[in-house]
Amino acid sequence: MTVRVLTVVGARPQFIKAAAVSRAIRDTAGLTEIMVHTGQHFDADMSDVFFDELGIPAPAHRLDIHGGGHGEMTGRMMAALEPVTAAEKPDWVLVYGDTNSTLAGALVAAKLHVPVAHVEAGLRSFNRRMPEEINRVVTDHVATLQFCPTVVAVENLADEGIRKGVHHVGDVMFDATLFAVKQAEGRATVRAELGLDKGKYALATVHRAENTDDPVRLAAVLAFLREQAAGVPVVLPLHPRTRQAVQRSGVSLEGLRVVGPVGYLDMAQLLAGATAVFTDSGGLQKEAYFHRVPCTTLRDETEWTETVTHGWNRLWQGPPHGPRSDITDYGDGRASDAIARVLKDVA
Repeated sequence: MTVRVLTVVGARPQFIKAAAVSRAIRDTAGLTEIMVHTGQHFDADMSDVFFDELGIPAPAHRLDIHGGGHGEMTGRMMAALEPVTAAEKPDWVLVYGDTNSTLAGALVAAKLHVPVAHVEAGLRSFNRRMPEEINRVVTDHVATLQFCPTVVAVENLADEGIRKGVHHVGDVMFDATLFAVKQAEGRATVRAELGLDKGKYALATVHRAENTDDPVRLAAVLAFLREQAAGVPVVLPLHPRTRQAVQRSGVSLEGLRVVGPVGYLDMAQLLAGATAVFTDSGGLQKEAYFHRVPCTTLRDETEWTETVTHGWNRLWQGPPHGPRSDITDYGDGRASDAIARVLKDVA
């Protein structure tokens, strides 16, 4: 009997995580995957390049849904996902992280009585003003399986009364990073194209709504980055949302090395050669640790608290980095294999 897994993705971080798990699913006898791309990230630089570089099979369904407010986008995704899920009759709906695509996939599955499996379950920033926090909390509470990257995530779920179906598997981003390092050798060319020398620049990303949707906050973040650029060039691959916000608000990007969005392998090369990372991305905070590059998080909190307690990360308006030590919670780079085994065995 083949276990059918309907995977719902829509945003750049999910493509990266899904690439690792999809490889494990393909390598596990008795599992088959149907990929659905909601279209949340839709342009070639934010979507197609990741499928090409990471060897993800072409999605069986492309919904092409993007734009609009959070409620509108999520509702349109649900309306499109419902007939797809009903027609495919999966044994599991697999969702990743904390985006609108995550929430839409989880809610549709729950209403159709299809069990939900959530990768990166249990993460909490404890800031309900963040749409990502709402998405991850609701998803965890409708999921049957929670795949947690850390012990803290397991404890967070227990505090909310969720103890059944919880698995500490490690972090699939570690799996993805190990794969990317191998793939980037000889393929990634971004440092040469930009004339960057390893160890002589910093890397920054800004895309979270809490930063882009508030002109005062966006101006403060960019001013902070310009301060850092006084000591070392700061390379800023500009997210489309951030570019639009900059144009609306009229804030300055002067003093920063602004480039367009880059593929995952080029980003891995940029990250590996950076002296520091400044980001509001949850995924990049961890990737910085995997490459052992110190990170500063451009938010007031982080769901990846262990990166702070182990000295590899700090909040931009908080204390300096503490003493550094290894983070064992993230596992050994085989979280994806553990997820595939559980999906097969529990079905």
